[in-house]
Amino acid sequence: MAEKDYFKEALSNFTHEAASGGAIRHLADLGYSVEQIMKRLSFPTPYERVQKTVWERLFDTEVLLAEEPGSEKQKEKVAYVKDYDKYGRISFRRVVSQNNAAREVRWKEYQYSESKDGSLSSYIFNKCRENGEETAYVSCDFGLHMKNFSKYAASLEVLKESHREYILGIPWEEKVVYHRLNQQMREIIVDLHKNAGYHGICYFMKLEEKIVI
Repeated sequence: MAEKDYFKEALSNFTHEAASGGAIRHLADLGYSVEQIMKRLSFPTPYERVQKTVWERLFDTEVLLAEEPGSEKQKEKVAYVKDYDKYGRISFRRVVSQNNAAREVRWKEYQYSESKDGSLSSYIFNKCRENGEETAYVSCDFGLHMKNFSKYAASLEVLKESHREYILGIPWEEKVVYHRLNQQMREIIVDLHKNAGYHGICYFMKLEEKIVI
Protein backbone atom coordinates (compact mmCIF):
# COMPACT_ATOMS: atom_id res chain seq x y z
CA MET A 1 0.00 0.00 0.00
CA ALA A 2 1.40 3.43 -0.96
CA GLU A 3 2.33 5.90 1.78
CA LYS A 4 -0.50 8.19 0.68
CA ASP A 5 -2.99 5.34 1.06
CA TYR A 6 -1.71 4.52 4.56
CA PHE A 7 -2.20 8.17 5.52
CA LYS A 8 -5.73 8.17 4.11
CA GLU A 9 -6.59 5.01 6.02
CA ALA A 10 -5.13 6.39 9.26
CA LEU A 11 -7.05 9.65 8.78
CA SER A 12 -10.24 7.72 8.03
CA ASN A 13 -9.84 5.63 11.21
CA PHE A 14 -9.15 8.73 13.29
CA THR A 15 -12.16 10.57 11.83
CA HIS A 16 -14.44 7.58 12.41
CA GLU A 17 -13.31 7.22 16.00
CA ALA A 18 -13.65 10.92 16.77
CA ALA A 19 -17.03 11.35 15.07
CA SER A 20 -18.86 8.07 15.60
CA GLY A 21 -16.86 5.42 17.45
CA GLY A 22 -17.90 6.32 20.99
CA ALA A 23 -21.55 6.81 20.06
CA ILE A 24 -21.69 3.45 18.25
CA ARG A 25 -20.20 1.60 21.22
CA HIS A 26 -22.58 3.32 23.65
CA LEU A 27 -25.63 2.40 21.57
CA ALA A 28 -24.35 -1.15 21.10
CA ASP A 29 -24.09 -1.44 24.90
CA LEU A 30 -27.79 -0.53 25.06
CA GLY A 31 -28.65 -3.39 22.69
CA TYR A 32 -29.46 -1.28 19.61
CA SER A 33 -29.34 -2.90 16.18
CA VAL A 34 -26.99 -1.59 13.49
CA GLU A 35 -30.03 -0.10 11.70
CA GLN A 36 -31.12 1.71 14.85
CA ILE A 37 -27.60 3.00 15.46
CA MET A 38 -27.31 4.29 11.88
CA LYS A 39 -30.44 6.41 12.40
CA ARG A 40 -29.04 7.97 15.55
CA LEU A 41 -25.58 8.98 14.33
CA SER A 42 -25.08 12.67 13.64
CA PHE A 43 -22.03 11.99 11.42
CA PRO A 44 -22.53 9.99 8.18
CA THR A 45 -20.92 6.59 8.70
CA PRO A 46 -20.84 3.62 6.28
CA TYR A 47 -23.04 0.69 7.31
CA GLU A 48 -20.12 -1.76 7.17
CA ARG A 49 -18.09 0.49 9.48
CA VAL A 50 -20.90 0.52 12.03
CA GLN A 51 -21.22 -3.27 11.76
CA LYS A 52 -17.50 -3.76 12.39
CA THR A 53 -17.51 -1.44 15.41
CA VAL A 54 -20.57 -3.18 16.89
CA TRP A 55 -19.08 -6.63 16.29
CA GLU A 56 -15.83 -5.67 18.05
CA ARG A 57 -17.73 -4.04 20.92
CA LEU A 58 -19.85 -7.14 21.53
CA PHE A 59 -16.68 -9.19 21.96
CA ASP A 60 -14.87 -6.54 24.02
CA THR A 61 -17.75 -6.48 26.52
CA GLU A 62 -18.18 -10.29 26.36
CA VAL A 63 -21.74 -10.05 25.14
CA LEU A 64 -20.35 -12.39 22.48
CA LEU A 65 -17.81 -15.14 23.12
CA ALA A 66 -15.80 -16.85 20.40
CA GLU A 67 -15.27 -19.99 22.49
CA GLU A 68 -17.69 -22.14 24.43
CA PRO A 69 -18.34 -20.63 27.89
CA GLY A 70 -16.33 -22.32 30.61
CA SER A 71 -13.95 -24.03 28.18
CA GLU A 72 -10.16 -24.10 28.51
CA LYS A 73 -9.83 -21.92 25.39
CA GLN A 74 -11.97 -19.21 26.93
CA LYS A 75 -9.22 -18.61 29.49
CA GLU A 76 -7.14 -17.06 26.75
CA LYS A 77 -8.16 -13.50 25.99
CA VAL A 78 -7.10 -12.30 22.54
CA ALA A 79 -6.78 -8.63 21.73
CA TYR A 80 -5.41 -6.74 18.76
CA VAL A 81 -3.27 -3.76 19.68
CA LYS A 82 -3.05 -0.95 17.14
CA ASP A 83 0.44 0.44 16.47
CA TYR A 84 1.44 3.48 14.38
CA ASP A 85 4.79 4.03 12.70
CA LYS A 86 6.35 7.46 12.14
CA TYR A 87 4.31 7.90 8.93
CA GLY A 88 1.02 7.23 10.71
CA ARG A 89 0.68 3.77 9.14
CA ILE A 90 -1.29 1.28 11.18
CA SER A 91 -0.35 -2.27 12.06
CA PHE A 92 -1.92 -4.70 14.49
CA ARG A 93 -0.27 -6.96 17.03
CA ARG A 94 -2.09 -10.04 18.30
CA VAL A 95 -1.80 -10.11 22.09
CA VAL A 96 -2.89 -13.17 24.06
CA SER A 97 -3.36 -12.73 27.79
CA GLN A 98 -4.82 -14.83 30.57
CA ASN A 99 -8.51 -14.12 31.14
CA ASN A 100 -8.59 -14.41 34.92
CA ALA A 101 -12.36 -13.92 35.01
CA ALA A 102 -12.85 -17.09 32.96
CA ARG A 103 -12.81 -20.48 34.58
CA GLU A 104 -13.23 -24.01 33.38
CA VAL A 105 -16.67 -25.31 34.28
CA ARG A 106 -17.62 -28.91 34.97
CA TRP A 107 -20.97 -28.89 33.25
CA LYS A 108 -24.06 -30.80 34.29
CA GLU A 109 -26.03 -31.29 31.08
CA TYR A 110 -29.84 -31.35 30.83
CA GLN A 111 -32.33 -31.70 27.98
CA TYR A 112 -35.12 -29.13 28.09
CA SER A 113 -38.61 -30.60 27.88
CA GLU A 114 -41.69 -28.40 27.68
CA SER A 115 -43.88 -31.06 29.26
CA LYS A 116 -41.54 -31.33 32.25
CA ASP A 117 -40.05 -27.83 32.50
CA GLY A 118 -42.92 -25.61 31.31
CA SER A 119 -42.65 -22.87 28.70
CA LEU A 120 -39.17 -22.10 27.41
CA SER A 121 -39.69 -18.40 28.10
CA SER A 122 -40.37 -18.94 31.81
CA TYR A 123 -37.74 -21.65 32.09
CA ILE A 124 -34.77 -19.65 30.81
CA PHE A 125 -35.98 -16.48 32.55
CA ASN A 126 -35.93 -18.31 35.90
CA LYS A 127 -32.54 -19.84 35.11
CA CYS A 128 -31.12 -16.39 34.27
CA ARG A 129 -32.57 -14.93 37.47
CA GLU A 130 -31.00 -17.74 39.50
CA ASN A 131 -27.65 -17.67 37.67
CA GLY A 132 -27.42 -13.98 36.70
CA GLU A 133 -27.39 -12.68 33.13
CA GLU A 134 -23.69 -11.80 33.08
CA THR A 135 -22.62 -15.44 32.92
CA ALA A 136 -25.56 -16.90 31.00
CA TYR A 137 -25.06 -17.58 27.29
CA VAL A 138 -26.71 -19.29 24.34
CA SER A 139 -25.10 -20.83 21.26
CA CYS A 140 -25.73 -18.97 17.99
CA ASP A 141 -25.18 -20.61 14.62
CA PHE A 142 -26.55 -17.74 12.49
CA GLY A 143 -23.25 -17.39 10.63
CA LEU A 144 -23.49 -20.98 9.37
CA HIS A 145 -26.65 -20.08 7.42
CA MET A 146 -25.41 -16.94 5.68
CA LYS A 147 -24.56 -18.73 2.41
CA ASN A 148 -28.25 -19.24 1.78
CA PHE A 149 -29.18 -15.73 2.83
CA SER A 150 -32.74 -15.67 1.43
CA LYS A 151 -33.69 -18.82 3.37
CA TYR A 152 -31.89 -17.52 6.45
CA ALA A 153 -33.66 -14.15 6.31
CA ALA A 154 -37.02 -15.87 5.77
CA SER A 155 -36.52 -17.94 8.92
CA LEU A 156 -36.21 -14.70 10.90
CA GLU A 157 -39.60 -13.39 9.75
CA VAL A 158 -41.12 -14.90 12.90
CA LEU A 159 -39.23 -12.29 14.96
CA LYS A 160 -40.51 -8.81 15.70
CA GLU A 161 -38.85 -6.14 13.58
CA SER A 162 -36.33 -4.84 16.13
CA HIS A 163 -35.14 -8.37 16.93
CA ARG A 164 -34.86 -9.28 13.25
CA GLU A 165 -32.85 -6.10 12.60
CA TYR A 166 -30.53 -6.94 15.48
CA ILE A 167 -29.71 -10.41 14.16
CA LEU A 168 -29.38 -9.33 10.52
CA GLY A 169 -27.14 -6.40 11.45
CA ILE A 170 -24.49 -8.49 13.18
CA PRO A 171 -21.76 -9.69 10.75
CA TRP A 172 -21.76 -13.27 12.04
CA GLU A 173 -18.72 -15.37 11.19
CA GLU A 174 -19.16 -18.82 9.68
CA LYS A 175 -18.93 -20.58 13.04
CA VAL A 176 -20.88 -21.03 16.24
CA VAL A 177 -20.46 -18.18 18.74
CA TYR A 178 -22.09 -17.55 22.10
CA HIS A 179 -24.33 -14.60 22.96
CA ARG A 180 -25.18 -13.44 26.47
CA LEU A 181 -28.74 -14.43 27.42
CA ASN A 182 -29.99 -10.91 28.05
CA GLN A 183 -33.68 -10.10 27.68
CA GLN A 184 -33.45 -9.40 23.96
CA MET A 185 -31.67 -12.65 23.16
CA ARG A 186 -34.04 -14.65 25.36
CA GLU A 187 -37.00 -13.29 23.40
CA ILE A 188 -35.26 -14.05 20.10
CA ILE A 189 -34.42 -17.62 21.06
CA VAL A 190 -37.91 -18.31 22.42
CA ASP A 191 -39.61 -17.03 19.24
CA LEU A 192 -37.23 -18.94 16.97
CA HIS A 193 -37.63 -22.13 18.97
CA LYS A 194 -41.41 -21.84 18.95
CA ASN A 195 -41.87 -20.90 15.29
CA ALA A 196 -38.78 -21.94 13.36
CA GLY A 197 -37.44 -25.00 15.12
CA TYR A 198 -34.38 -23.37 16.71
CA HIS A 199 -32.08 -25.80 18.53
CA GLY A 200 -29.08 -24.80 20.59
CA ILE A 201 -27.49 -24.85 24.02
CA CYS A 202 -27.93 -22.49 26.96
CA TYR A 203 -25.05 -22.13 29.41
CA PHE A 204 -25.49 -21.03 33.03
CA MET A 205 -21.97 -20.75 34.34
CA LYS A 206 -22.60 -20.10 38.04
CA LEU A 207 -25.07 -22.97 38.17
CA GLU A 208 -22.69 -25.06 36.04
CA GLU A 209 -25.66 -26.17 33.97
CA LYS A 210 -25.77 -26.70 30.22
CA ILE A 211 -29.32 -26.91 28.84
CA VAL A 212 -29.93 -28.41 25.41
CA ILE A 213 -33.03 -26.95 23.75
